This record gives sequence, structure tokens and C-alpha cells, in this order.
Amino acid sequence: MSIKFRASFCDPLNPEIIELGDMSPDTIIDYFEKINWNDYLQKMATGKPDEIYYSPSFEVEHKESKNGLVISAGGDPNKYVFSIFFRRPKNVKTFFGLMDNVNENYTTNIQGQTINDALDCLKALLRNDIVYLANKVGQ
Repeated sequence: MSIKFRASFCDPLNPEIIELGDMSPDTIIDYFEKINWNDYLQKMATGKPDEIYYSPSFEVEHKESKNGLVISAGGDPNKYVFSIFFRRPKNVKTFFGLMDNVNENYTTNIQGQTINDALDCLKALLRNDIVYLANKVGQ
């Protein structure tokens, strides 16, 4: 069985996106659960504004379908929340609804989510439950 997912991570104090490469679903869940979000947010809170490049973020993409999630932490280091961005190819109406056009990077997001919400969305992506994601994160 070939690995169908790739992942990356954004460390707030590193200008480069850290490519994690191909990952199995089990490895993705394990990696996500081990991220010390509190520590990254603490570094942001005490760092200089010009040294902060991103919010701490974990991205996973299904390599074939191009469906993907970016899960980003924010807020108080001791009481943080997540923003979840759901990216996928989607047919969208253009030119007053007269034409269909495929937007390869159609993205919706939801904010103020818990770690359990983020895990639910991550697991939905891994099992290709696009209906769940569209309902949770936005059409």
C-alpha cells in the first residue's frame, strides 16, 4: 500500500516551512498529538514580533485528491484554540453563475476549535470523509 499523505509543520520562529514528507495515517495522528502547542505559543508570546513568521501550524494533504487541512493554534499559551482550514478542489460558479470553474485551492475555515475538534477533522481527512469536513469547516 502506498502512502497517500504528506505533511508539513510551521514553527513560529522558523521562516522555513518544515516538510515532514510522506506519512501514514497512524504516524500523522501520533505526530499531531505530540506537538507541544503550549510551548510554541509561549515562545511567540515572549519573542520579538519581527522573529515570528507563523502561528504554529500542522498541514496534511491527501496527495491524490489534493484535499488538505491546516490546523493552526493561537491564543493564550495556557488556553489556546485552533483554526482549521479545509482546502480542496471545488467547482465554483463564476460570471454571474453562468460558468463553472474548478478552484483547485478552494479553502474554508473555522476558528475557536478545541484539540478534539482538530483531531476529529484530521481523522475525517484521513478516512476521506469530505462530507464531514464540508459540514464542520464550511461549504
